[in-house]
Formats: sequence, structure tokens, C-alpha cells
Amino acid sequence: MTPPAMSEARRYQQLRAHLGYLKLNDAAGALPRILDEARAGHLSLTAALEQLLEIEVNATEQRKLTSRMRFACLPEPWTLADFDFAAQPGVDEKLIRDLATLRFLDQGESVILHGPVGVGKTMLAQALGQLACRRGHTAAFTKTSRLLADLAGGHADHSWANRLRRWARPALLILDDFAMRELSMPQADDLYELITERAGRPVIFTSNRTPADWYPLFPNPVVAESILDRIVNTAHHVAMPGRSYRPRRRPTTTDASAR
Repeated sequence: MTPPAMSEARRYQQLRAHLGYLKLNDAAGALPRILDEARAGHLSLTAALEQLLEIEVNATEQRKLTSRMRFACLPEPWTLADFDFAAQPGVDEKLIRDLATLRFLDQGESVILHGPVGVGKTMLAQALGQLACRRGHTAAFTKTSRLLADLAGGHADHSWANRLRRWARPALLILDDFAMRELSMPQADDLYELITERAGRPVIFTSNRTPADWYPLFPNPVVAESILDRIVNTAHHVAMPGRSYRPRRRPTTTDASAR
């Protein structure tokens, strides 16, 4: 005796169950629409399967991007389009756009953005960090002082090695406000270990000082040379002279008599 054919509704429920078991939830959500289009003759079987899988792939990639962006901790969603090159004519636009290709990341080269306060160093660093995340790389942004404080805390609770590995892991590390003040010997030692651990993984440094002015901030000239030789001589240097953006963003006050 021939067993009864499985009903269309039963096949649909089983297909939904299989997609759910495989955690293909976005594909499962799109299934009714795609089946309707296939039944109407708008989609071939191959095209229907392709659309179904493409929906799941796109959703998976979006989740991964969201995770990378969350991990990066970028304070602002800056992009390269937000930077006003016309307002900062001293900045080498060609060099910045070349960095935006992320070849420096693929080649393991660091970047140093240096110039006065408010000229857009952090904005550009974050824009490059966002580009890295969007192109599948991990990134992490932090103020240099916070990173050094975090590593220092590891000495107290014996988690230093784990903390060092955490900062060494991202494909791109952005150290904002580097070389703001003199370093203590433990801070210089921690920085040396971090730079050594990250060998081959780029760092973007933003600094109000030129790299030549970093050396006196280290308590030991030998440590300074060991660290800065690895940083300064293997990085793209981006000088950013110019005026601060911030006065142009200052809120305007309303005259009380006009209210």
C-alpha cells in the first residue's frame, strides 16, 4: 500500500522546523514570501533557494558587524565623509584616502595622527576604525590613559596577562591622546609589553605632540628607544596642522531680550 503523500502544509511546517533547528531564523521568517513568489512562477527553485540563503547570509553578516562595532567602543559613528578637508587644508587628503583602503592594516603598518587640539585626529581615527569593522576586521578604541590604568589594575589582581592579551587581540587598536604626559616606569614597561605583543598588528595613535617629542616622556631612554623604534619607524605619519573645529561647533546663545 502506498503511504499517503505529505500535505503541503505539513511540508511547510517541517521546513520551518528544520530552518529553526539550524538557527536560520531570518530565512525562516522570509520563507512564506519566497514560497509565494515561487508558486506564482516569479522565482525558479534555484532562485528561491538562492534568495533564502542570501537573506540568512546578509543577516549573519549584519549581526557580526554589530558585534564588532560594539566591541570596538567607538565613541562616535564618524565616517570619512564627516571630515571637512576644505576646512583643514594642511591635511594630506590623498594620504588619508590611501589609508582608507586599509592597505596599512593588511600590511601590519601603524598610523600616527599628530597635530594641535581639535583638528580632527580622533574623528579620522574613529572613521578608520569603523571602516575596519565594516570590512570584517576587529578593532578597539581607547584613551591611552585608560588602557594604561587597565593594565596597571592587572598587576593588583593578577589578571595582567589576560588584560594584555585582550588589548593585543584586535586586528586594529586605536590609542587616543597618546603621549599626553610623562610615563612612570611601570607604565612604560606595560606599553613596551603591549607593543611587543601586538607585533604585526597595527595601532593608530592620535597625539597632540609630534613623535620627536615623545622620547623625553619616557623615564628610561633605553625603554623609550625600544618602544618608539617599533612605533615611529614603522608607521604612516599624518601631520594635521590647522585650527580647532570646536569653536565652530560652539552653541550659540539666545539673547534674553529676544525671548
